[in-house]
Formats: sequence, structure tokens, C-alpha cells
Amino acid sequence: MIIDLPSTTTSKVNKKLVELRETGGAVALGRVLTLAIITDDGAQAEEAIAAANEASREHPCRVVLIAKGARRAAARLDAQIRIGGDAGASEVIMLRLYGPLADEGASCLVPLLLPDAPVVAWWPYETPKVPAEDPIGRLAHRRITDAKSERNPVKALEHRAAVYADGDTDLAWTRLTSWRALLATALDLPPHEKVESATVTGRADSPSTTLLAAWLASALGVPVTRVRAQDGQGIVSVVLQRRSGQIVLERPNGQFATLTQPGQPDRRLTLHRRSIRDCLIEELRRLDPDEIYSQTLQALPKVEGGSAGASTSRRGTGSRTRTKTATAGKSAGRAGGKTTARTAAAAPAATSPVAGTGTTRSRRTAEPKPSRRGSTAAARSRSRAKNGEDTAGEQG
Repeated sequence: MIIDLPSTTTSKVNKKLVELRETGGAVALGRVLTLAIITDDGAQAEEAIAAANEASREHPCRVVLIAKGARRAAARLDAQIRIGGDAGASEVIMLRLYGPLADEGASCLVPLLLPDAPVVAWWPYETPKVPAEDPIGRLAHRRITDAKSERNPVKALEHRAAVYADGDTDLAWTRLTSWRALLATALDLPPHEKVESATVTGRADSPSTTLLAAWLASALGVPVTRVRAQDGQGIVSVVLQRRSGQIVLERPNGQFATLTQPGQPDRRLTLHRRSIRDCLIEELRRLDPDEIYSQTLQALPKVEGGSAGASTSRRGTGSRTRTKTATAGKSAGRAGGKTTARTAAAAPAATSPVAGTGTTRSRRTAEPKPSRRGSTAAARSRSRAKNGEDTAGEQG
């Protein structure tokens, strides 16, 4: 059931909720929390409500969606109440705020909060600079953001680390749960060797890839490199280097992964990309601060750069090595040539190994042009020299 209340007030919305509760039998006291969703008006609002409705089947809650409309319009509050099949296991209240009211979401939210129930704030798209200092963020026990929706997801994570407060979390972190579980399970299997280094490969715009690399750096205390993948979606692979070999968890297609370990057969695992619904359900299970997420954010500076810089560095090193080798070869050639010239100049003309080089002989001894017989002998000497024979005695 959907009830529209155009140009209304929060007081009228509350009265309508009480009326529906008395006639329809919906009990608000059965809700375990209030989920406040803050977004712009439009298709984004409907997508957020759909995810919240699915999550409410595990966490019955009151969903209050605050949709910010045109700020140049006159001050107006349009409300919509959804219950029954249109609201899943929750009751949904949509508040569309226009004009000056667009910035007064907290004032409109307070009258609709469930008594003695925790509040969770979720920004599925645009996020305030400091969620904990936002008016709605101050009311919430947990604050859920999504770095994936930002223009620069990696920079958004760095900003999250700078302004982190207890209760903050991000769906980019929640998407890592399956990866973290599989990697932890792989390390529990023998041989129980220390990890020496790790490499995480993923799309350049994947904040989850960066967070996974930071988590490994924080948990293992080893060098971790983040490599940019050209193909694939999100996280593509993780390589853990140990003395006995590599542990490789690779997901090239975003659905199935392959786990490779030394001395173990390859295992094919289901590793789908998690939906917003699944991530939201997981985040609503806990209301206490996520200490592991906090430690992971602080470990972001420990992650080394992506593949572009690394590849450039390798190519540059190879070019410099080849250049140095070629230069050394040329220098050696020049040095060898000079040594040969000096040796030839110092040696007597009779013992100079210059068979067939009449120019050098005429310059040193001023001998007359050799006869036809001498030319034939010289030709034979050159032929024998090509075959690797020692012709010094015959020339003498």
C-alpha cells in the first residue's frame, strides 16, 4: 500500500502512521532500528529503497528516505508512506524536501525516529565530507558510505581515513568479506610458512582492491603491491608469496575464482560480486565500531603503487641496462682497436700478423709490391686463417 501526502508536515505524517497502525495492524515496536537513507530525488531514491526493502527481510526496520529536491523551489515537504508488500518487512517513509528544507533533513527525521531504537544512516551516493559531523550523522550509531560512487574512489578512501570516527564504515569494505575469508582459510592450511610479500590486482577505480591490499599490509606486516588490471571487474587476483611457492586466488570473470596452492589441487570457488543488498544486510548486523576497518584505513599509506609505475620502472631499468651494455661494448671495441694498433706498431715488421694487408706493410717497411707468387701465398694464408689454422710460421 502506498499513501501520498503532498505538501504536508512531519506531524501529519506521524498521525497517518498511527492511523495505519490501528487499522492495518502494523506494529512499529517490532522494528529493530531506523534506517535513514540520504540521497537526491529521482531514480537513485528508488534504487536505494529497493535495496533497503530486501535488507529489511533480515532486519525489520523503519526506513526513512530523505530525498533532496530542487533548492530553488519553494519550501515544501512531500511525503509518501509505503507499507505491506510495497515495503518488504519494513515501513518506508519517503520525505521529498524542496527549497530551504532540502538542507534540513535532520529536523524532518527526528520526529519520525522509533523510540529507543538505534539509528543507522546510509549515503548510497553523495557523501558529506565528514559523515560523523553531519547533522544526520550525529544522530546515527552507524554511518554507511560507498566510496565506489565517488568520482575518485581511491582518494575518497584516503579522505575517509583522515576523518574516520567510531561507527563509520563503507560498502567497499563490506564487499571484501568473502575474499578475506578465503585468504584466511588458505593460510590456515599447511605448510604454515610466513608470507613474504603480497600482490593485489584489480581495476584502477576499484576501492575494494585498495582496501584489500591495505588489509593484507596491516594483518601480515609484509610489503604489498597494488597492480592495475586491464581486464576483469573489481578485484581480479591476490598472490601471497611464501618460501614454498605462491598462493594465488584469481577471479577473472567476476563470478568464479580459482585457488592455487603448492602441493594442493586447484580449487574452483564461487566468488560473485556482492550486491548492495547483501552488503547492507551485513552492515546492519552490527552497531559497534569496526576496529579492523579502522586499522585497514590507517594502513593505506603502506600499499605500494600500481602496475603502470612498476612497468615503467622495469622498462626504464632494462633500457638503461641495454644502453650501458652497448656503451661498454663500444668502449671495449675502441680499447681493443687501440691496443691492437699499439701492438702492431711496436712489433717488428717481419713478425707483424698482417698477411694480406699490404697497406700496413708498405707503410712500415716500404717494401715493393709483392709478386703474383707472393699474392698467391697470401691468399692461401687468409684461407687457412679462416679455417682456424696458425699461419704465423708460414708468413715468417
